[in-house]
Amino acid sequence: MKVTGNSNGLLFAVALATVLLSSPAMAEAQSKSQAQSKSKAQPKAQAQPRELAGILKKIKDTGVISLGHRAASIPFSYYDGERQVIGYSQELMLKVVEAIKADLKMATIDIKLVPVNSSNRLEMVADGLVDIECGSTTNNSKRQKRVSFSTTIFIIGTRLLTNRDSGVLDFPDLSGKNVVTTKGTTSERLLREMNDSKKMNMSIIAAKDHGEAFLILETRRAAAFMMDDALLYGELAKAKKPADWAVVGTSQSFEAYGCILPKDDLPFKEVVDRALTKAMTSGEAEKIYARWFLQPIPPKGLNLNFPLSDAMKELYKAPNDKAFD
Repeated sequence: MKVTGNSNGLLFAVALATVLLSSPAMAEAQSKSQAQSKSKAQPKAQAQPRELAGILKKIKDTGVISLGHRAASIPFSYYDGERQVIGYSQELMLKVVEAIKADLKMATIDIKLVPVNSSNRLEMVADGLVDIECGSTTNNSKRQKRVSFSTTIFIIGTRLLTNRDSGVLDFPDLSGKNVVTTKGTTSERLLREMNDSKKMNMSIIAAKDHGEAFLILETRRAAAFMMDDALLYGELAKAKKPADWAVVGTSQSFEAYGCILPKDDLPFKEVVDRALTKAMTSGEAEKIYARWFLQPIPPKGLNLNFPLSDAMKELYKAPNDKAFD
């Protein structure tokens, strides 16, 4: 082959280029350049939409959430004079609704209010007639077999409400007397167990709700009303003469109230628990507590004067969903 001109220089340049292109650094740079070109040429994969199930899917699809509430569970969940549902638990449940709305990125959620009572509240949730119930329901291991529970919203003790002239100061004083409680509650079970084990010969009356139970007490058809202490203070607040009544007796149990949720719907429970935990650890729940237990409340504007207990203070610091049994 005949080479003309500066052949030596040309041969050197070709050789140098070959060496550079075959070096690891140059190969890596070339590979990155090719990858970037391919990346620009191909459109980015779209983020997959979140797959919903259970109650969250139902709410998203229908735009409606069904809230179970009580009619006369003062000050947790009850009707005011205008037949509006109000109370400590009701306020917390509405916080949950706001959290669900944000989680599902929905502008609005229609709220359907469904009244429940102590006898049917578990079935209403288990059968899908309401999505969540927040009132005054004790979380225990027996009930956990049928439904799930949210983070605890309140801790109570079971005591007695009685007239100051009744002579009843504690549970042993109930022997041979009529005692009322609310049907389907933990208090009814505890009272019947106490009556059987201690042979107290009590006549136990199971009222349909707390309002009826207090009416039986107020009309002297029973010597005492056994129920959760906070609920007893609520009934005392609506008495014709509140000063005539007193909450007495050694607590027979401590119980944790939670919102009732469908069994094993974990995504829904996570949203509910997150909302309640935020309310408690931020101080918001304590402000709600003060509104319902330390200030005048409907229907008569009376103050329950029920200070925040040590157990409640601990709950607000470290929210959990543990039952006491």
